[in-house]
Amino acid sequence: MGESTMPVVLNQLLPMIKPSNQRTNDDYSPEELLILLIYIYSVTGEFTEDKDLAETEEKVKKALAQTFCEESELSPLLQKITGCDSSINLTFHRSKIAVDELFTSLRDIAGARSLMKQFKSVYVPGNHTHQASYRPLLKQVVEEIFDPERPDPVDIEHMSSGLTDLLKTGFSMFMKVSRPHPSDHPLLILFVVGGVTVSEAKMIKDLVLSLKPGTQVIVLSTRLLKPLTMPELLFATDRLHPDLGF
Repeated sequence: MGESTMPVVLNQLLPMIKPSNQRTNDDYSPEELLILLIYIYSVTGEFTEDKDLAETEEKVKKALAQTFCEESELSPLLQKITGCDSSINLTFHRSKIAVDELFTSLRDIAGARSLMKQFKSVYVPGNHTHQASYRPLLKQVVEEIFDPERPDPVDIEHMSSGLTDLLKTGFSMFMKVSRPHPSDHPLLILFVVGGVTVSEAKMIKDLVLSLKPGTQVIVLSTRLLKPLTMPELLFATDRLHPDLGF
C-alpha cells in the first residue's frame, strides 16, 4: 500500500464510521476504528502531502469527530482523548481538535521508519501471482540477524564498548576488521521499546527455531501490548511522563 492508494483506503473506511445509534454488533466501535487507523498508517509508511489525501483525511476526521459527539457514553479511552467525561458536554469543535491531534500522531507513526534504510517498509506489494502481504518489522530484523549469508546489517548498529572494541574501531580505519555479528552468540536478547504482543513474541521464537535451531532467544519489552493498549499509549498518554508499566 503506497501513498497513492491511501485516499482509496480511507474512503473505504468512511462508511464504517457510524455513531452508536446506527451501529450493530458487526460494526466497528470508535476504539476499533482507531486500532484500524494505526495499522493503516503504520503499514503505509512515510508519504508526501497530497491534495486528494488531505481532502479524504479531512472527511474521515469530521466523521470521527461527529461520531465521538454522538456516542451515548464516552469510553474511558475517548474521555482521555477528548478531555471530556461526557458526550453531552462534548462539542464538535472540541472533538475535532482532539481528532486533529490524533491524526498528527498517525502521521508520526507513518514516518517512524523514515530514517531506516533496510527496514523502511513492512508492506510487500502484490502482483498478478501473489497477494500483497504484511512483513512485520521484528520478523525482518530476526531474518536479517540469522541470514546464512551473514551480510553486514544496515539498520542494526554495533556499538563499540571497552578497550578491545575501541582498538578494533581504530584499526578498522587502516585495515579491514570484521565487526561482531548479532548471530555470533548462542544467546540473542531482543529488547522492544514501547511494547510487544504475545503473537510477536511467539513469531520470534518460531522464526529463530526455523532459522537457527539451538539459539536461545530472550524477548524483553517495556510492556505486553494488547490491541486497546496501542491507541491508549499513542493518543491518550502524557509523553513527558509515560507510564512504563513497571
